[in-house]
Amino acid sequence: MPYPPPDGAGRRVYTVTVPTLPGCITFGKTVDEAIAMTREAVGVYVEDLQEKGREIPTEEGLLEYTITIEV
Repeated sequence: MPYPPPDGAGRRVYTVTVPTLPGCITFGKTVDEAIAMTREAVGVYVEDLQEKGREIPTEEGLLEYTITIEV
């Protein structure tokens, strides 16, 4: 999750993107809320793909790596 940017009212929110599902983006006021919203968003996204008879993307072949740079 990226650093929580301020929303329009000056509060911080946690934004979550799901790289495997293009356009699947959600947010929450807390980390726990953001995770819960992500679970819901992924469920709706997959359900929509199934209804349209489209393939559900997988993470097969996905390379994910974290690099920490000390400054």
